[in-house]
Amino acid sequence: MQRTGILRLNFVDAFLWAFRIGVVAIVVWGTIGTLTTGRYTREQWADFAIFGLSQGGIYALIALGYTMVYGILRMINFAHGEVFMSGSYTAYFVAAPLAASGFLDRHPILGLLLILAVSVATSTSVAVLVERVAYRPLRRAPRLVPLITAIGASFFLQYAFRGLYGSGFRAYPEIGILRGEWAIGGITILKTQGVVIVSAAVMMAILYAIVMRTKVGKAMRAVSEDKEAAALMGINVDRIIVTTFAIGGAMAGVAGILYALVFKQVHFFMGFVPGIKAFTSAVLGGIGNIPGAMLGGMFLGVVESIGPALFLDGLGIVAPYQLKDVIAFTMLVMVLIFRPSGILGERLAGKRA
Repeated sequence: MQRTGILRLNFVDAFLWAFRIGVVAIVVWGTIGTLTTGRYTREQWADFAIFGLSQGGIYALIALGYTMVYGILRMINFAHGEVFMSGSYTAYFVAAPLAASGFLDRHPILGLLLILAVSVATSTSVAVLVERVAYRPLRRAPRLVPLITAIGASFFLQYAFRGLYGSGFRAYPEIGILRGEWAIGGITILKTQGVVIVSAAVMMAILYAIVMRTKVGKAMRAVSEDKEAAALMGINVDRIIVTTFAIGGAMAGVAGILYALVFKQVHFFMGFVPGIKAFTSAVLGGIGNIPGAMLGGMFLGVVESIGPALFLDGLGIVAPYQLKDVIAFTMLVMVLIFRPSGILGERLAGKRA
């Protein structure tokens, strides 16, 4: 019987098993090589982890938009990266004059709230507009049609904002109260990274409370289960779908400002790579699953930050940090091979099937 099972192993299965074993062997070999050399100190590993958490928080906030839309409409909104870009890019034109006038230094909290409000309002408006113009008319179309439309909407937004704001990079102003470091338990944390980690955690907690504890959240969960049954129970499905896009857009607006605080520059193409990484995070966690998107974002951020030094440095690779994207997408492939439904699994996979 065992011999029959071996004979049934085709070329693809054999290749996948060889790939899994090869990747695991490289990771283990590289990790042992890095740790035995002792090249990095404890403080450097802590810095990698903290940067990974702040980066992962941004990915997680963007990923929530992908996973919420997929949960309700069963489609991938590839324009969500541009929703993220639109908020922070527009808010730059508020932040720069505030910094030039000295208002940001005199009233930093008020200035930050104003910049954040502009970013959230812009991203929310763009997300709702995309849903109303590009997706709603295609709601009953075959699934491939809205997918292609999403890609088209993504390019439209990129080049629309390029035409509006120009193709150059814009440097976000530095905010006085966020300069410097905090020392917590013998570990130093840049203030910007600390603010990003705490803000991302608070926003994720608020979103989770909205989805799990409020009437709107219950309606969203009902629509994601069965639109027709939800409509028969008196739920306005169109309004709930718009609300879902609006909440996802608001989260992307917050993520855009956190991104600007960490990386300090914006441009019309800035949504592409974080958008792909956030989509990867959503798939890693189990697309359609809100806690999964949060976990996937944090996981990807930390692995992307620690992975190059931990896995590749021990193999003697020069400048391993330039291969961080290779690490990130290899992790995606590995998770999907070992667990195709993601870390926490697709929430409705069983019922939908």
